[in-house]
Amino acid sequence: MFDLKPLSPEAVPRALEKAERYRLLNEPVEAESIARDVLAVDPDHQRALVTLLLALTDQFAAGRGDVEEARALLPRLRDTYERSYYAGIICERRAKAHHERGGPGSGFVAYDLFRQAMDWYAKAETLRPPGNDDAVLRWNTCARILARHPDLRPAPQERVELPLE
Repeated sequence: MFDLKPLSPEAVPRALEKAERYRLLNEPVEAESIARDVLAVDPDHQRALVTLLLALTDQFAAGRGDVEEARALLPRLRDTYERSYYAGIICERRAKAHHERGGPGSGFVAYDLFRQAMDWYAKAETLRPPGNDDAVLRWNTCARILARHPDLRPAPQERVELPLE
């Protein structure tokens, strides 16, 4: 419908600062738009990829944000640690969204997603740079959420008996 106006390469650092501010102001749609503008100028810009991923996941709680698009950004991240860490972020934020929305089976789904997040954070922990305990902090947050909410638990294992013939 409209032709988007391109961002000048010189404006990228300032634009990313604005995107971060929009995220802090809980305006992820604006942050997403800016990240897309930066990626239109530089498709491999690592900070813009992370900003887009975070802006998408910021929207999960509101029932928006594209999970598949967020996942598709992971292979574009060059750093193995960041791929694992942000895979954990995607799972953790999906878990929180499921838990907050509630509904039948949401506790089971959220539990599974929290556990997936914890697995990603554990992997990231082994890859972390010195002095970076972000993955540890996130793992601990997930563990505390699971401990505080007894409704978050594994789905019961259904026992299926096969007919004797």
